[in-house]
Amino acid sequence: MTAVMRERETVTPLELFFDLVFVLALTQCTALMADTPTWEGLARGLLVLGMLWWCWVGYSWLTSVVDPEEGVVRIAIFAAMAGLLVAALCVPAVFGDTGLLFACAYGVVRAAHIALFLVASRDDPGLRRSTTGLAGSTTLAVGLLVAASFADGTVQGGLWALALVLDMGGPLLIGQEGWKLMPGHFAERHGLIVIIALGESIVAIGVGAERAVDEGIVVAAVLGTAVAAALWWLYFDVVALVAARRLSRATPGHEQNGIARDSFSLLHFPMVAGIVLLALGMKKTLAHVEDPLKLVPAVALLGGTALYLLAHVAFRWRNIHTFNVHRTLTAVLLVALVPLGVELPSLATLGMLAAILVALVTYETRRFAELRVRLRSQLVEH
Repeated sequence: MTAVMRERETVTPLELFFDLVFVLALTQCTALMADTPTWEGLARGLLVLGMLWWCWVGYSWLTSVVDPEEGVVRIAIFAAMAGLLVAALCVPAVFGDTGLLFACAYGVVRAAHIALFLVASRDDPGLRRSTTGLAGSTTLAVGLLVAASFADGTVQGGLWALALVLDMGGPLLIGQEGWKLMPGHFAERHGLIVIIALGESIVAIGVGAERAVDEGIVVAAVLGTAVAAALWWLYFDVVALVAARRLSRATPGHEQNGIARDSFSLLHFPMVAGIVLLALGMKKTLAHVEDPLKLVPAVALLGGTALYLLAHVAFRWRNIHTFNVHRTLTAVLLVALVPLGVELPSLATLGMLAAILVALVTYETRRFAELRVRLRSQLVEH
């Protein structure tokens, strides 16, 4: 069995096809939290999202080493898609009847990932050592998920949390020197997954609007689109371009792999989680635009957006070691407005959120207009 090593920087159609399965995973996590809008339901949804996110991350690293459309890799990617699809279908009852099936499907997807990395590392001792270490932490995580399927309550939640910690923490213990990646491809792949997550917030608008389309639904749809557009702007206008350039200019090996792991694999998770929480809040808003949100959906709507912004603050700090004060203050303001969010009609809360985000985008565009133009021109030339 052989694999063709990657030579092109752009994302392939097969990778986009693979990511479409992750769309269902995001939708299922939102639905899981929406069906049980409690603190426990929120925690469970984020645990499942974390496991599925790390599964996706593994394949983003893999396809930055091997060409997914060549040789046996193409067939293995299709098999992994089937396993991920089964895992996503299990999400609504993952803490009940489908827990064991989820663990088995997740294990199959991760096993295919490890096997392909072993093939790719045949002539690379450093990559082979890293892959062997990853196989150990992954096996422990899958074993804990299997054990969790036979437990319930606090024990089950604890096993899930430990599995997530081991799965995400494994690469931190293994070290980062042995991994390989194509920086342009890696940054683009993570940018595309942010778009996919934002698409879930748009889907939530349609799912939430279960009744006849009236004036309230129309206004909520427009405001929800404004919120999603603002989140897109805050990531793609400059931030994503600067981060991609920083990754490409880093020295291959320890430095470049560390930036890829921290800035993209780890710090993009709170961005995606924040968008999924926002989608939950918008889904609840569209269901009854005239009623106030309950506490958990209000926290999801405002706090999820705050989480997204704070992830940007950490992202910028990791890449260029500067602190984004205005995004931090905006996140603090959104959290402070949660008590008001449970008193006002949900449509008013969504309008408040949209106004704050549009104001933030407007401020940044005007405040840093000259710097923004210079950076974008430099990046285009680069």
